[in-house]
Amino acid sequence: MAIDFKQDILAPVASDFAAMDTFINEGITSKVALVMAVSKHVVEAGGKRMRPIMCLLAAKACGAEDIERQRKLAAIIEMLHTATLVHDDVVDESGLRRGRPTANATWNNQTAVLVGDFLISRAFDLLVDLNDMTLLKDFSTGTCEIAEGEVLQLQAQHQPETTEKTYLDIIHGKTSRLFELATEGAAILSGTPHYREPLRLFAGHFGNAFQIIDDILDYTSDAETLGKNIGDDLMEGKPTLPLISALQKTTDEEHEIVRLSIATGGLNHLERVIEIVQNCGALDYCRQRATEETQFALQALDALPDSEYRQALVNLTQLALNRIQ
Repeated sequence: MAIDFKQDILAPVASDFAAMDTFINEGITSKVALVMAVSKHVVEAGGKRMRPIMCLLAAKACGAEDIERQRKLAAIIEMLHTATLVHDDVVDESGLRRGRPTANATWNNQTAVLVGDFLISRAFDLLVDLNDMTLLKDFSTGTCEIAEGEVLQLQAQHQPETTEKTYLDIIHGKTSRLFELATEGAAILSGTPHYREPLRLFAGHFGNAFQIIDDILDYTSDAETLGKNIGDDLMEGKPTLPLISALQKTTDEEHEIVRLSIATGGLNHLERVIEIVQNCGALDYCRQRATEETQFALQALDALPDSEYRQALVNLTQLALNRIQ
């Protein structure tokens, strides 16, 4: 059975989702017109809003009935996510995100960095209104860890000796941590602290799987996307799991080509690196890891009572994995 995003994931919280969307737009109002213009641009360029949907589903899965506060939290999460994307685009000097010009390309780096700062500050401003110290502490610590993940990633650039453990540390910070905040935050606000840990485990493993799958897709998309995506990572010398795995599975000349590509960046050997990664079994290993992480995520959900909301979280997890099957 094919999983349909709207029907099988979004539908149970569709009305909450719409209310949350309105709250995001109210949240980004500012006295400074440019701040508003840029915030609006980046929020609208958002993707599926997976993190806020996960927050809403987790709240309902915890048994919460009236989830007005969780809707606000979901909006705050999307604002934080957007802020990190804006800053990422500046760091990576990206011109496009999801086919739309980035804030740094539309305006400039200075504007993008400062509006990213505004979105983080605004998110915390709104978070304080929820008046929950446990939640505030969780988010303050988590936001620090997200920033640390980005710095770790920067540090790993051009380092061919990066291990899988370091890679997992990086993606935990830059990807999984916000998923964890989304689900744990829902459990805190729903007054079900005993579901915090299972939801954190679920979201952490989901985030790991999600990022590994993203890294695999870089090597399996059509030629045009292929060149662009991997080109970006290779250009910056980012050691992603397919490359780390390829280094373990190759010897001699092939090993040296992959190692050099990470160490020096640049696109001199792009076609050759793609070919090596595709043929040495690295992607099979990555698929196996993504599948394991997905299974860990689904196991963690067993601690929650059976409901359509828990099922929607299962569907979301399956849908994410189906991208590589």
